[in-house]
Amino acid sequence: MTAEKKINLALIYGGKSTEHEVSLRSARSIYEKLDKDKYNVVLLGVSQSGRWLLADEAANLLTETTVSESNSRQVVPTGKGAMSLVAAESGNELEAIDVVFPIIHGAGGEDGSLQGMLELLDVPYVGCGVLGSAVGMDKDVTKRLLRDAGVEVAPYATLRSTDSWQAELDAIVATLHYPLFVKPANLGSSVGITKVKIREALEVAVADAFTFDQKVLIEKAIEGREIEVAVLGNEKPEASVPGEILPHHEFYSYEAKYVDEHGASLSLPAKLSTSETEEVRMLACRIFKTLELSGMARVDFFLTQDGRWICNEVNSPPGFTTISMYPKLWEISGVPFTELLDRLIALAVEKKKAQRKLRRQYQH
Repeated sequence: MTAEKKINLALIYGGKSTEHEVSLRSARSIYEKLDKDKYNVVLLGVSQSGRWLLADEAANLLTETTVSESNSRQVVPTGKGAMSLVAAESGNELEAIDVVFPIIHGAGGEDGSLQGMLELLDVPYVGCGVLGSAVGMDKDVTKRLLRDAGVEVAPYATLRSTDSWQAELDAIVATLHYPLFVKPANLGSSVGITKVKIREALEVAVADAFTFDQKVLIEKAIEGREIEVAVLGNEKPEASVPGEILPHHEFYSYEAKYVDEHGASLSLPAKLSTSETEEVRMLACRIFKTLELSGMARVDFFLTQDGRWICNEVNSPPGFTTISMYPKLWEISGVPFTELLDRLIALAVEKKKAQRKLRRQYQH
């Protein structure tokens, strides 16, 4: 009996976004939990200058906080039906890739652009496709689609950098009222988010958010419990048990998530009634399908005192660090980290097989 052939899996991490370091933390956790008896793991880092680099050894990923350009070989992804990595200098093929696990957070990895490249290469990849990634990344578009589907979202206004946005602030405040959150439309990990309570702080916060994105949301602050649900699947998604974030800062900021080890505590599972638990799990799957998501996503809610579920945002790919909710939620739902990775990779292969069955030519 011959041993089953290992899968060549490329773990793509890093990237040019402000979430570069978070991406490395996620990649580190994934690398350590992948079953090395099943996968030949190829570490493919994208530097902050945008160079694609093949790491010579795992130690680089496990110890660095940025993708290093000094001790890695620059490569170019190519191929059709299976991705190949070609050395930029010599043109020699270095690795042939069966499946890609992209874990770049933020712009260039979470917004559909990387997914579009992987579609052109026709290689299976973990997570949402082009449309789902782009929709889930843009908080404004997410809210519009959910609102149209009858899912409640926080009242908000959208500003664009090309507008005379200063003139709009008073009318926005009159409608939404303080306190307010100011958010770049296309960032995650709470980067660039500010909670404001006075007019002077609002203008400063908006100006700061525009340094990260060309579109900014001003959102009414919602008082409620912060509940998160992990979703897994393609056409038939399933939801984890919900968990609750209990921030020790004024809100669940970047610092509370990644800098201050005491920035928040978790209630796993969340202390909810049976009916509340089932309701939010069903709603998370409904949102997943409404936004054309696939593979994986984390769906974040507020539960108000009067029992309303308000969707805050979706995250795909969600964080995979040692403190991230997505793997923790599946762990307490009976799916250990290593098994979760196996299922995500299997979903990627399943989705690609379904795509390849579609007709690509039309004959009269």
